[in-house]
Amino acid sequence: MTSPPLPIQPVPTPILCNPYAEPDSHWQYNRETGEASREPGRRAAQYWYKTKQTEKWQLALELQEGRADLVNINQIRNDVRRWRTSQWEGVTPVTRELLQFWNNPERERRLFFCQLEAVETIIYLREILAAGRWPRFKPAFSPAALKDFTDSPSNPDWLGLTRLGCKMATGSGKTVVMAMLIAWAFCNRGRNPSDERFPDAALVCCPNLTIKERLQVLRPEHPQNYFSEFNIVPVKFLPLLNRGRVLVTNWHAFAPQSEHAEGEKTYAVVNKGSETNVAFARARLGELFDRMPIMVFNDEAHHCYRPKPLEEKLGGEEAQAVKADAEEATIWMEGLDRINNAMPDRKPGVAFCVDLSATPFYLAGSGYTEGSPFPWLVSDFGLVDAIESGIVKIPRLPVSDTTGRPEARYFRLWKSIADNLQPGEKLPGRQGKPKPEVVYREAQAALRQLAGQWKERFEQIQRATPGKDATPPVLIVVCDNTDIAEFFYRKISGETVEAPITAEDVAAELAAGAGPNDANDPLETAENAAAVPAFKPEKKAGRVKVVYGESDILPEFSNASNSRHTLRIDSKLLAAAESEDPSQSRDAAAEELRRIVASVGKPGQPGERVRCVVSVAMLTEGWDANNVTNIIGLRAFGSQLLCEQVVGRGLRRMDYTPDPVTGLLTEEYVDVYGIPFSVVPFKGRPINTSTDDRPKNHVQSLPERAALEIRFPVVEGYAFALNKNLIQCDIAAMETLELEPDEEPTATFVLPTMGYQ
Repeated sequence: MTSPPLPIQPVPTPILCNPYAEPDSHWQYNRETGEASREPGRRAAQYWYKTKQTEKWQLALELQEGRADLVNINQIRNDVRRWRTSQWEGVTPVTRELLQFWNNPERERRLFFCQLEAVETIIYLREILAAGRWPRFKPAFSPAALKDFTDSPSNPDWLGLTRLGCKMATGSGKTVVMAMLIAWAFCNRGRNPSDERFPDAALVCCPNLTIKERLQVLRPEHPQNYFSEFNIVPVKFLPLLNRGRVLVTNWHAFAPQSEHAEGEKTYAVVNKGSETNVAFARARLGELFDRMPIMVFNDEAHHCYRPKPLEEKLGGEEAQAVKADAEEATIWMEGLDRINNAMPDRKPGVAFCVDLSATPFYLAGSGYTEGSPFPWLVSDFGLVDAIESGIVKIPRLPVSDTTGRPEARYFRLWKSIADNLQPGEKLPGRQGKPKPEVVYREAQAALRQLAGQWKERFEQIQRATPGKDATPPVLIVVCDNTDIAEFFYRKISGETVEAPITAEDVAAELAAGAGPNDANDPLETAENAAAVPAFKPEKKAGRVKVVYGESDILPEFSNASNSRHTLRIDSKLLAAAESEDPSQSRDAAAEELRRIVASVGKPGQPGERVRCVVSVAMLTEGWDANNVTNIIGLRAFGSQLLCEQVVGRGLRRMDYTPDPVTGLLTEEYVDVYGIPFSVVPFKGRPINTSTDDRPKNHVQSLPERAALEIRFPVVEGYAFALNKNLIQCDIAAMETLELEPDEEPTATFVLPTMGYQ
């Protein structure tokens, strides 16, 4: 069966809206023609779901997916807009001052509208509606509907969690939103210590160790805390903020403790019984336990749900991934439930949870309808909105020179490969999956084309002025399974592994004078050879010999014994490194891999010189490299949601300086092959063409001139004091002011003393 024609086209100017104001227009696609038109007003909050038409054609196009409005979000969005117009009627003086401070257009570091709206929404729901305060206008969202945001556990004797979900595109500033809400709660509680509407303790939960390390900036005492970095709190409120406490952890900390554990060891003779909820909460929260009820932030919250049994049976890598996701979600949720039910008198231990995610939807294997939204969503600023506001990079697709529409072969690359399979080119017992060498053969032209675009960008960066940031761009290859990833890695990096050596080989090597950890030793374990540079194990038999040859794609991607430009992400090894579960092994190779992945694109760090990343699935959360310029998808994409997740890994901007004339953020791009999304604004790039979007030269301070740094304090005004009361007023000497009858003033204003006049 042939697939239908591609009914989409690129748009001339994807960026339409000012990032600091509510969107006032959007791109709308015609479902019949695929033509895009600019429509006035803001796009309604919606989500997409599969239909029989989608499954029939096996396409991941929104145009063949069903669409439904997110009713609660649209109602709350309209109410918050009216409430904002009233200057946030009904809030405390502290809240009003914070909101005015954040909305000030003269701020040195202005906040995006999507950040302000997310914060205003949580404040409106908690400080106004949940407190029983009705605004003067009749709200579209009824306060009685707040009960819909309760996530109830299976245990009927346990209290449910109040959850408020904010959908925010990758790169739109979720961490800043968390900092703002912490400031709102802590400053209010500091001013009114008895007001439990505002917790003075926050628990931040996340999926892995890398994110945990980055979220430490939410602790007010951290040297690089976001409250100072983004000027979140007025100076006079800092003492109030510092009275609160923030704990950042990951879901592994919620794993139940063994009944035989004593300290960090386990003894067969010890049997303490299962932990009570009180003991569980006290052990995980530390000093936060005495400050309950607390507020909870779930970062990457699409991992935090209550799994349901699957109706279909899965196998292979897919079954393993689903099992791991379900285990993570279960431990995460049960941990929050136990903390919430750790206080006496059936009082909730968690005042409320704020969930933040770019994709707060149930994923495949969760037991729910794939792509259905979490029912507690209250705010939405997704990928399409972020593109139209310029907050993220713009996807750029290969298009035909004649039609200007996406080139079918490069657009639906995986389907094109599957359609061309010959007898014997499928793996037996793998559900018709193609052999790795076949995938490489069919995708080689697309990969070379994309690599050529990468090299053009790479050469532009290399020609930058000496002293400027020369961090190389990154190409991401997303594969269907580990076999394909390994094959592509060998072809791209030129790195191969030979048979294990014997004890005699080791003896001969040591006799020749090689040290136990020789930096130029080409012998590594098979696991380490595919994972990390630099790490060299002790010399022993059973190691393999790594041979470094030429890349089949670009010389710039070739690996060598002392430098690794292409990185293959071993998912199992990385998962072990990201875990803080004591039962998981975290050897040096795993930790080194984590450090490299976490620092891709960051000058002076282990991942600085990585140029190509080969992975399975969509990379781990915590990947925040902003120098990704090219992505190729070599896997099936069953939904628009999956397309967004993969593309989202390459959408973080490099520069946030608005155009001085238009006020809009300038266009930045990521070239995308093989990811068949639609109804996402994109630019077209004809095959074999160059572009003019040259990288900017970033002005940076020189470390050797740190002693010459000049700092200016952030002040709200100046206080004037007189040493002696010598001010006199000579009224007779003052010049008179004569007013004409028709020029008589109708009002008098007194300006406060601010600065020097």
